[in-house]
Amino acid sequence: MRSEAREAAFKIVFAELFNPDCGEKFRRGVCKQAELGEEDTAFALSLAACVDAHREELISDIAERVTGYAEHRIYAADKAAIMLALAEIRYFDDIPPVVSVSEATALARKYSTERSADFVNGVLGGFINK
Repeated sequence: MRSEAREAAFKIVFAELFNPDCGEKFRRGVCKQAELGEEDTAFALSLAACVDAHREELISDIAERVTGYAEHRIYAADKAAIMLALAEIRYFDDIPPVVSVSEATALARKYSTERSADFVNGVLGGFINK
């Protein structure tokens, strides 16, 4: 299921915020641990690769929309969720933006702070409503 694939991609992106050189073996290991099928593994790896390829652009988008708060102070889990959703919104035409926002909000709710889901929703809402 795509939600599990997104969660695997989230774990990859989150880890790569701390160690950009995790590598293909790590990425595939995350997908294997999540027990993803071939199609979901392909989606998770594609999404993580998209974030990697456009990392600077995505971080710039976040910094642009988060006013009064330095980008480097955003919780890593929130940043990873936002980056995944922005990558989907910008580069995956077959995924409706509201789905990307909803999934990112759910990831923030699961992996970050009590107020993170609202923060992630607000940042992404500003992006799709511009």
